[in-house]
Amino acid sequence: MNSSAPVLVTAATGRQGGATARALLAEGSTSVRVMVRSPDAPNAKALAAAGAEVVVGDLDDPRSLRAACAGARAVFSMQSPIVSATGVDYSKEREQGKNLVEAALAEGVGTFVHTATSGVGDHRNVEGWAEGLWKSHEDYWENKLATCELVRNAGFDGWTIILPATFMDQPMLDPACFADGRRLVTVIRTDRPIGLIAPEDIGKAAAAAINDPTRFKGVTLQLAGDLLTIPRIAEILSRLDGKEYVVQSGTVEEAVAAGLHPGVARGLTYMNVAPVLARPEIARSYGLSPMSFETWARQQRRMA
Repeated sequence: MNSSAPVLVTAATGRQGGATARALLAEGSTSVRVMVRSPDAPNAKALAAAGAEVVVGDLDDPRSLRAACAGARAVFSMQSPIVSATGVDYSKEREQGKNLVEAALAEGVGTFVHTATSGVGDHRNVEGWAEGLWKSHEDYWENKLATCELVRNAGFDGWTIILPATFMDQPMLDPACFADGRRLVTVIRTDRPIGLIAPEDIGKAAAAAINDPTRFKGVTLQLAGDLLTIPRIAEILSRLDGKEYVVQSGTVEEAVAAGLHPGVARGLTYMNVAPVLARPEIARSYGLSPMSFETWARQQRRMA
């Protein structure tokens, strides 16, 4: 397809889609088409002001997806469960991924870049999975895997799957969310390293895969910019903020008593047994330069 043809970015008002659209726009030579449900949303207006073509579409509406994909040379794809005040709805994610893949294929899109989560595909080997210990996680991981496998086998000229590590702006790492303003309460072991990635670096990786499809063809990229333990994270934040943050790591019951949501506490225990697959050196081997946690935290604080 013509290299001047637009790139369609779905989930464009979200963190990953927005970061991808901004990275492509900043590069300057790519025509960017962003799909949104509401063109009046502030994030949609900001992308339009930056030069993106805004189209209205919905992952539940195959006809709108065909229209959004028409003439595009590449598609950025991301789906997630629907979180609301009543809980988490996992029922639509697989169908939405299937809708987008089929629309892209029908419109002759050559390159398809999809993001999921680090660990997808390896989750079935995690300690306790076969015994049903992580039954509450099954919908999340199996939905992600199903769409990744669909992308791999769909028949695109080039596909890339990006599996990001824990977002650096994850609320548990934000001092504003610390108990009493100083205690990082967690169930994650203090000796357990965590892969971390800045959301903007996910966008840069996706843009690189879109603009250099040969290099990234058939690549499943475990993406991280840093690898740190919880105490090391607290140490960095303490130094930057001039405060003494402390880590309180314990059982689920202890974490809940200290104020952590029961569901969050139970979910985080998964990180104590899941292998750490996303590492900074993997990204660097593909010519990417994702930022460290300290660099990201300094940027958030507008520090030099």
